[in-house]
Amino acid sequence: MKEYNIGKMQLQLKKHLDVERFNHTLGVMYTSAALAMCYKADIKKAQAAGLLHDCAKRIPDDKMISMCRKQNIRINEYEKANPFLLHAKLGAFMAKEQYDIHDKEILSAIRYHTTGRPEMTLLEKIVYIADYIEPWRYKAGNLPEIRNFAFWDIDKALYMILKNTLIYLQKHNRIVDDMTEKAYNYYKELNSNRITEIK
Repeated sequence: MKEYNIGKMQLQLKKHLDVERFNHTLGVMYTSAALAMCYKADIKKAQAAGLLHDCAKRIPDDKMISMCRKQNIRINEYEKANPFLLHAKLGAFMAKEQYDIHDKEILSAIRYHTTGRPEMTLLEKIVYIADYIEPWRYKAGNLPEIRNFAFWDIDKALYMILKNTLIYLQKHNRIVDDMTEKAYNYYKELNSNRITEIK
């Protein structure tokens, strides 16, 4: 099994993020590790994916678009309207090229940490949820409840976050990514017999 030098990656990443984003990144890494322990997932993979999930976050929008085009990374209509979201796709590419991450599971967790998707892998769920609940987060709705569910019913927590995300986007008249909508519908159906409505 490949060993990931988390300390070395932290030092490299710190050069490219501001203090607030770096603290968030560490929060996601530690929360991902905690969730991995809880659900018996690979802890090192969870740390690597959590640490690198925002590795492309501070790249300007126009540069992200040009980099994606140069690397033949597909840009959909939603991403054209909201280019900052390309940091997930571009982050997966950078994790491979700049941080020597070749594990498809880790790259996929980075790729889908903003939109989610139907039938997410355990690691994808872990990073997606950790990004929402890490200790530096405080603005999102229902955080105490979601943090509680995250450690004993991961699919329920995932559904709650997807629902909160859609409510937020619709409330602020923002375009909803098709993949987020598909993920929401999938996990809504999965949880249909045990949903507690978010108020």
